[in-house]
Amino acid sequence: MRKRNNRIPEFKSEDEERKFWATHSPLDYFDSNSVKSASFPDLKPSLKSISIRVPSDMLAELKTLANKKDVPYQSLAKVYLARQIALERGSLSRSFRGKGTCTGRHSGLE
Repeated sequence: MRKRNNRIPEFKSEDEERKFWATHSPLDYFDSNSVKSASFPDLKPSLKSISIRVPSDMLAELKTLANKKDVPYQSLAKVYLARQIALERGSLSRSFRGKGTCTGRHSGLE
């Protein structure tokens, strides 16, 4: 393996940088000796498990809808919850702009 002495040049614009990387490999500028091991012992999961009771016909309908969209039903439930929370906060049009969800007829997972 050859020794890597290459330094990434300073770029005057994004276009100049784009042209450079189109003709150069990042591997020529990668120094494996500078890689440091990382440890995150206190990292907490960002998801919290909850238990919620819903009527069985509602759960069946949610599972049917999720199956039609080819997504897990719990993921679809999270989308619906997020949409309603955004609606309640008055930010639905900002959060879901351009995804066809402002009418409440679409899930954004289609």
